[in-house]
Amino acid sequence: MLTLASYIFYGWANPWFVFLMMFSTLLNYVCGLMITGKWNLGRNKGSEDANLPSPFQRKLGLVLSVVGSLGLLGFFKYFVFVQSNLNAILQAFGGTGFQIIKIVLPTGISFYTFQAMSYTIDLYRGIVKPAKSLLDFACYVSLFPQLIAGPIVRYSHVADQLVTRTHTIDKFARGVLLFIIGFAKKIMLANPMGEVADATFGAISPMWYDAWVGVICYAFQIYFDFSGYSDMAVGLGLMIGFEFPMNFNSPYRADSITDFWRRWHISLSTWLRDYLYIPLGGNRKGIRRTYFNLAIVMLLGGLWHGAKWTFVIWGAIHGILLAYERMRGKESLYHRLPLPLRITINFFIVLITWVFFRADSLSLAIKYLISMFGISNAHQGSLLLGSIIYSRYHLFIFLCCAIIVWFGKHSWQIAEKVTPVKVAIMIILFIISLFAMFTQSYNPFLYFQF
Repeated sequence: MLTLASYIFYGWANPWFVFLMMFSTLLNYVCGLMITGKWNLGRNKGSEDANLPSPFQRKLGLVLSVVGSLGLLGFFKYFVFVQSNLNAILQAFGGTGFQIIKIVLPTGISFYTFQAMSYTIDLYRGIVKPAKSLLDFACYVSLFPQLIAGPIVRYSHVADQLVTRTHTIDKFARGVLLFIIGFAKKIMLANPMGEVADATFGAISPMWYDAWVGVICYAFQIYFDFSGYSDMAVGLGLMIGFEFPMNFNSPYRADSITDFWRRWHISLSTWLRDYLYIPLGGNRKGIRRTYFNLAIVMLLGGLWHGAKWTFVIWGAIHGILLAYERMRGKESLYHRLPLPLRITINFFIVLITWVFFRADSLSLAIKYLISMFGISNAHQGSLLLGSIIYSRYHLFIFLCCAIIVWFGKHSWQIAEKVTPVKVAIMIILFIISLFAMFTQSYNPFLYFQF
C-alpha cells in the first residue's frame, strides 16, 4: 500500500517520471542480486560454495549499479548543462550553437538515485543484508515522505522497519508536531523571506545594505524551506512508523565551516563522506591527498545541487575552507575568538557562498557581491526595494527568523516530548499556516531542481 501510494504521489505531477524511478529501482535491485549471489551468471569455481558469487560478478554488479545510476542522473540533470557549455565554446570561435534535445528534470532524482546506489554499495561492502523482495526495495526507494526533498535515507536505516514497525500514540503525536513545525517553517518563514531575496537578487544594482539584507533573507529562506521539508518528511515517517535520521541541527550556530557541514544537510554530507571521500582515500593517503579529496568531494557536492557553474564555485569555496581547517587541525582562522564572534564570522562566510548558490549566473553573482561591498553605484530603481524589504510584515518575519536561528530550540527538541500546551499551540500554528498558504501567491519549491 505504501509503495502504491508513493508511486501515485510521485507521478501526480508527471506520470512519465514513475517509469524512470521504476527502472532505477529494478536496475539496482538486480545488481544487488548479482552482488549477493541470489542471481548467478555462472558457478564460482574458485570457491568451496559454488552458489557464492564470483569476485568478478560482485564487481560487475557494483559497476553496473553505479554507472547505470549515475548515467541516468547525469543524462537528465547535466546533458543540457554540457550542451550549453559546448555551444558557448563554439560561439566563442565563431560557430553556431546546436540543440539536440530538450530534457525535463525529474523531481527528486538526485535523492532517490543516491538512495538506490547506496544500497548496492552497502551490499558489496557487506554492511546490509539484501532486500527480501523487489516490493520491499521499491518501497524503500519510493517512500513518499522523503522522496522528493530528502533526507537521503540509507537502506540500513529502514531495512528492519520495512519488515516490522512499532506504532504508538506518542510516536504519531511527535510526528504530527514535527510535520506542523516543518509546514509552518515553509509557509510562515521561508516564503516571506524568499520574497525579499527574490526582489534584491532581481534588482539591477541594489544599495549595499539592501544587498546584505537580501542575502541574509535568502539564508533564512533556504534554511527554513529545506529544514521545513525535512521536518515534514520525518514527521510523516513517524506517523506511519518509520524513524528517519535528523537532517539539520541549527547550522547557523556553527563556529567553523567543518562544524557547519556537521549540521547542514547531514544526510548528504555523511553520504558524500562514506561513499566518496573515504573511497577516494579520505585522510589515509597523506596530507596533500586529503586536501584534494576534500576539494573534489565538495566540488561534486556543489554539482549535485545543480547543473550550473555557480554551484561548482559554491562547492569549491566550501572545499577550500574545509581543507584549510583540516590543515589547521579542524580549526578555523578565527578559532581563538569568543564563540559569539566565531559564529558571526562563520555566518558571514556562509553568506558570501550563498550568493553563488542563489545567483542565476556567475556574472550576476559577481555583480551582487560588488553591490554588497559598495563597490558599484546603486541603480535609482533599486530605491523602490525598500517598500518590499522594510515593510512591517517582512521585518517582523526577519526578526522571528533571527531569534529562532540563533536562540530558539530546533524542531527535534520541541517535538521530543508532547504536552497539552504544545498540542494547543501547534493546532493554532497549523490553522494560521493553512490560511497563509491559501492566501500566498508566492510559494516556490526550492529543491525542485534536485
